[in-house]
Amino acid sequence: MRRLLGVSIVLLTMLGFAFVPASAQEVGGGSSGQQDFELKPNYPNPFNPETNIPFVLSERLFEDGRPVVVSIRIYNLLKQPVASPVAKDHPSGDGLPLVNLEYTRPGEYEAFWDGRDASGRPVASGPYWCQITVNGRSDIIRMFVTK
Repeated sequence: MRRLLGVSIVLLTMLGFAFVPASAQEVGGGSSGQQDFELKPNYPNPFNPETNIPFVLSERLFEDGRPVVVSIRIYNLLKQPVASPVAKDHPSGDGLPLVNLEYTRPGEYEAFWDGRDASGRPVASGPYWCQITVNGRSDIIRMFVTK
């Protein structure tokens, strides 16, 4: 039984690569080979119970003088939204949910996820997807929660 459970987890993890959230569109945002933004690996990873998620917004995003709209969402292996982390050091204040949040200048930023779902319950151990969307373009990383 234990071996079957281990094999099942490995198979689900491997299949997880195919379960990219349906809303993922253009990855990375750059058509000229240069990226307009970057979702960096979260740290620590694996984590229990919380993690930081760094991301970079390049100067090219702000060339037109308008703010950039950023969202970060966490998904489980079944492509179900689990949570949205909060912004750290955002000009409007810490702790704002990172959903359609406007940034007015380029730089390195960070989000924080406490490992809880939208209802406030701790999530189960396993792999999760972290998707950033910047002005309609997306990038994704994989994260692991361990208990």
